[in-house]
Amino acid sequence: MAHPGDVYAADCSARDALALISGKWVMLLLPALAHGPQRNGALLRKIEGISQKVLTQTLRQLERNGLVERCDLGSKPLHVEYRLTDVARSLVDTLAALDRWAEHHFPVLDAARERFDAGCR
Repeated sequence: MAHPGDVYAADCSARDALALISGKWVMLLLPALAHGPQRNGALLRKIEGISQKVLTQTLRQLERNGLVERCDLGSKPLHVEYRLTDVARSLVDTLAALDRWAEHHFPVLDAARERFDAGCR
């Protein structure tokens, strides 16, 4: 019988899942793939600021953990696309909600940071 995950337990690999999906680039990559398969170049254009090296590393990490599939379409020149797995699709709405939250509340967070940095606690 499978044991339920407990993210508060030090030895529970559910923590590994949280660490994986909370990564800066993962939180942007998975929703970027939500509308269908994407090529590497399209992801680079969509996600400003990510380097090719970091994109490749992150996609490999997601593939290793079963969240992304790398699909070699067998053409010349090489044509590879990345798509979400079913388990990743079950996560995308949650990540998209976090994206919307950040887009809505960043002014409040920016203002709080400015007040804190100015010594106005």
